[in-house]
Amino acid sequence: MSEMKNRPGWDRYFMDIAHVAATRSNCSRRQVAAVLVRDRRIISTGYNGTPRGVKNCCDGGCPRCNSNTPSGSNLHECLCSHAEENAIVQAAYHGIAVKGATLYTTYSPCLLCAKMIINAGIVEVVYHEHYSIDDVSTRLLHEAGVAVRGMQEE
Repeated sequence: MSEMKNRPGWDRYFMDIAHVAATRSNCSRRQVAAVLVRDRRIISTGYNGTPRGVKNCCDGGCPRCNSNTPSGSNLHECLCSHAEENAIVQAAYHGIAVKGATLYTTYSPCLLCAKMIINAGIVEVVYHEHYSIDDVSTRLLHEAGVAVRGMQEE
Protein backbone atom coordinates (compact mmCIF):
# COMPACT_ATOMS: atom_id res chain seq x y z
CA MET A 1 0.00 0.00 0.00
CA SER A 2 1.38 3.41 -0.94
CA GLU A 3 1.75 6.13 1.65
CA MET A 4 -1.08 8.68 1.46
CA LYS A 5 0.11 12.26 1.08
CA ASN A 6 -1.45 15.10 3.07
CA ARG A 7 -4.69 16.23 1.53
CA PRO A 8 -5.41 19.96 1.48
CA GLY A 9 -8.22 21.32 3.62
CA TRP A 10 -11.33 22.67 1.90
CA ASP A 11 -10.18 26.29 2.02
CA ARG A 12 -6.80 25.43 0.46
CA TYR A 13 -8.50 23.22 -2.17
CA PHE A 14 -10.93 25.91 -3.34
CA MET A 15 -8.33 28.70 -3.15
CA ASP A 16 -5.90 26.63 -5.23
CA ILE A 17 -8.63 26.22 -7.84
CA ALA A 18 -9.15 30.01 -7.78
CA HIS A 19 -5.43 30.52 -8.44
CA VAL A 20 -5.58 28.15 -11.42
CA ALA A 21 -8.66 29.99 -12.75
CA ALA A 22 -6.73 33.28 -12.47
CA THR A 23 -4.36 32.01 -15.16
CA ARG A 24 -7.27 32.39 -17.63
CA SER A 25 -7.50 36.13 -16.94
CA ASN A 26 -6.81 38.34 -19.94
CA CYS A 27 -6.20 41.50 -17.86
CA SER A 28 -2.82 43.03 -18.57
CA ARG A 29 -2.46 44.40 -15.00
CA ARG A 30 -3.58 41.77 -12.50
CA GLN A 31 -4.85 38.20 -12.72
CA VAL A 32 -7.71 37.63 -10.28
CA ALA A 33 -10.22 34.79 -9.96
CA ALA A 34 -13.16 33.78 -7.81
CA VAL A 35 -14.81 30.45 -7.09
CA LEU A 36 -18.36 30.19 -5.73
CA VAL A 37 -18.96 27.17 -3.51
CA ARG A 38 -22.07 25.80 -1.84
CA ASP A 39 -22.11 22.57 0.18
CA ARG A 40 -18.46 21.96 -0.74
CA ARG A 41 -19.36 21.95 -4.42
CA ILE A 42 -18.17 24.49 -6.99
CA ILE A 43 -21.17 26.22 -8.53
CA SER A 44 -19.39 28.90 -10.56
CA THR A 45 -16.01 30.41 -11.36
CA GLY A 46 -14.95 33.74 -12.78
CA TYR A 47 -11.79 35.62 -13.64
CA ASN A 48 -11.17 39.25 -14.54
CA GLY A 49 -10.96 40.57 -18.06
CA THR A 50 -12.92 42.28 -20.78
CA PRO A 51 -16.55 41.24 -21.39
CA ARG A 52 -17.46 38.41 -23.74
CA GLY A 53 -17.07 39.46 -27.39
CA VAL A 54 -14.78 42.42 -26.59
CA LYS A 55 -11.11 42.51 -27.57
CA ASN A 56 -9.04 40.97 -24.75
CA CYS A 57 -7.40 43.37 -22.34
CA CYS A 58 -3.97 41.85 -22.98
CA ASP A 59 -4.50 42.56 -26.71
CA GLY A 60 -5.22 46.24 -26.07
CA GLY A 61 -8.97 45.90 -25.38
CA CYS A 62 -8.91 48.07 -22.24
CA PRO A 63 -7.19 51.44 -22.68
CA ARG A 64 -6.93 52.02 -18.91
CA CYS A 65 -5.21 48.72 -18.20
CA ASN A 66 -2.86 49.27 -21.10
CA SER A 67 -1.78 52.70 -19.87
CA ASN A 68 0.49 53.82 -17.06
CA THR A 69 -2.46 54.91 -14.90
CA PRO A 70 -1.54 54.32 -11.24
CA SER A 71 -3.15 51.35 -9.52
CA GLY A 72 -6.49 52.25 -7.95
CA SER A 73 -7.08 55.40 -10.00
CA ASN A 74 -9.50 56.03 -12.88
CA LEU A 75 -11.22 52.72 -12.18
CA HIS A 76 -14.38 54.08 -13.84
CA GLU A 77 -12.49 53.95 -17.16
CA CYS A 78 -11.61 50.24 -16.89
CA LEU A 79 -13.50 47.99 -19.34
CA CYS A 80 -12.63 44.79 -17.47
CA SER A 81 -15.17 42.85 -15.43
CA HIS A 82 -13.99 41.68 -12.03
CA ALA A 83 -13.59 38.02 -11.08
CA GLU A 84 -16.29 38.14 -8.39
CA GLU A 85 -18.65 39.87 -10.81
CA ASN A 86 -17.99 37.23 -13.47
CA ALA A 87 -18.52 34.33 -11.06
CA ILE A 88 -21.91 35.77 -10.00
CA VAL A 89 -22.94 36.60 -13.58
CA GLN A 90 -21.87 33.17 -14.88
CA ALA A 91 -24.06 31.51 -12.26
CA ALA A 92 -27.00 33.72 -13.31
CA TYR A 93 -26.31 33.05 -16.99
CA HIS A 94 -26.63 29.31 -16.32
CA GLY A 95 -29.57 29.61 -13.89
CA ILE A 96 -27.63 28.66 -10.75
CA ALA A 97 -28.62 30.27 -7.45
CA VAL A 98 -25.74 31.65 -5.38
CA LYS A 99 -27.72 32.43 -2.21
CA GLY A 100 -25.93 30.93 0.78
CA ALA A 101 -22.65 30.37 -1.10
CA THR A 102 -19.08 31.06 -0.06
CA LEU A 103 -16.89 33.03 -2.45
CA TYR A 104 -13.17 32.21 -2.63
CA THR A 105 -11.19 34.97 -4.29
CA THR A 106 -7.52 35.60 -4.89
CA TYR A 107 -7.90 39.27 -3.80
CA SER A 108 -10.36 40.80 -1.35
CA PRO A 109 -13.29 42.40 -3.23
CA CYS A 110 -13.64 46.03 -4.27
CA LEU A 111 -16.67 48.12 -3.31
CA LEU A 112 -18.68 47.35 -6.46
CA CYS A 113 -18.11 43.60 -6.05
CA ALA A 114 -18.91 43.82 -2.33
CA LYS A 115 -22.32 45.29 -3.18
CA MET A 116 -22.95 42.47 -5.68
CA ILE A 117 -21.87 39.86 -3.13
CA ILE A 118 -24.29 41.27 -0.55
CA ASN A 119 -27.23 41.53 -2.96
CA ALA A 120 -26.57 38.04 -4.38
CA GLY A 121 -26.98 36.51 -0.91
CA ILE A 122 -23.42 35.22 -0.62
CA VAL A 123 -22.74 34.57 3.07
CA GLU A 124 -18.95 34.35 3.25
CA VAL A 125 -15.90 35.69 1.43
CA VAL A 126 -12.50 34.03 1.79
CA TYR A 127 -9.63 35.91 0.16
CA HIS A 128 -5.95 35.16 -0.36
CA GLU A 129 -4.47 38.65 -0.66
CA HIS A 130 -5.77 41.94 0.70
CA TYR A 131 -6.60 44.44 -2.07
CA SER A 132 -5.23 47.81 -1.02
CA ILE A 133 -8.37 49.89 -1.74
CA ASP A 134 -11.00 47.67 -0.13
CA ASP A 135 -11.39 49.01 3.44
CA VAL A 136 -14.85 50.46 2.75
CA SER A 137 -15.97 47.25 1.05
CA THR A 138 -14.82 45.13 4.00
CA ARG A 139 -16.76 47.32 6.43
CA LEU A 140 -19.84 47.15 4.17
CA LEU A 141 -19.66 43.35 3.94
CA HIS A 142 -19.38 43.10 7.73
CA GLU A 143 -22.29 45.49 8.22
CA ALA A 144 -24.44 43.37 5.90
CA GLY A 145 -23.60 40.23 7.87
CA VAL A 146 -21.25 38.66 5.31
CA ALA A 147 -18.36 36.82 6.96
CA VAL A 148 -15.00 37.93 5.57
CA ARG A 149 -11.71 36.24 6.32
CA GLY A 150 -8.23 36.08 4.94
CA MET A 151 -6.89 32.72 3.88
CA GLN A 152 -5.00 30.94 6.62
CA GLU A 153 -1.90 29.15 5.40
CA GLU A 154 -1.90 25.46 6.18
